[in-house]
Amino acid sequence: MRFVARVLVRPKDEVRDPQGEAVLAALRSLGHDVAEVRTGKEIVVTFSAADEDAARATAERMGDQLLANPVIEDYEVQVESAKETRVPSR
Repeated sequence: MRFVARVLVRPKDEVRDPQGEAVLAALRSLGHDVAEVRTGKEIVVTFSAADEDAARATAERMGDQLLANPVIEDYEVQVESAKETRVPSR
């Protein structure tokens, strides 16, 4: 089966987030009453696995091994079955 894993990576709470600080300052300068901004990234990976449990385990390994730096980042994984993409007929 094919699965899509969305790996959401963010700086740990105790790690400074310069990009988030810049976005916070910009939003405030535009008049928005914003208390905090934390930035991150979403990595979307499509792959094959036997079932959803195996897909989740694979995505967790990807996060541990490469997609996140565990020293300064936290991450979470969301896994769902891949939807078949169909090319529209003309």
